[in-house]
Amino acid sequence: MSDGESRAIGALAAYGLPYAVIRHGRVGSLAEAAAARGVTPADIIKTLVIRRTEGDYVFVLVPGDREISWPKLRVHLRVNRLSMPDAETARAATGYERGTITPFGSEHSWPVLADVTITGRPISMGAGAHGVAVTVDADAMVAALGAERADVTDPVAP
Repeated sequence: MSDGESRAIGALAAYGLPYAVIRHGRVGSLAEAAAARGVTPADIIKTLVIRRTEGDYVFVLVPGDREISWPKLRVHLRVNRLSMPDAETARAATGYERGTITPFGSEHSWPVLADVTITGRPISMGAGAHGVAVTVDADAMVAALGAERADVTDPVAP
């Protein structure tokens, strides 16, 4: 078990959240990840690190079949500019490599913003290492993290 996976799983346990770990190895696409995890792409939740200002970030939880709506997100966060940090900056802000980022066990407890479409069902999200995911109840996860829910995504264009 990698250090990142250990931190993520340890944090889930500390929150008292029931979870199931799925180790499927590296995948090359959302469709491959969904097939490997036995879920739909909509059930895979991406954790994106968004920079509000220098040294100030927020985790945004986005379903796999949706993408951030930058205008909605800027309005919700009441800022004019947002950006995604480069891989090195994201790692420094979270302790996780890009593609493995999760709010569970992050080096810093950044605020969490969950898109309104993720709740009411089990979801699958990264667990701190490539090819490792956890399945958790979305509502329990949102509550445990103290995540704010908001409409900040749009469907991915076909």
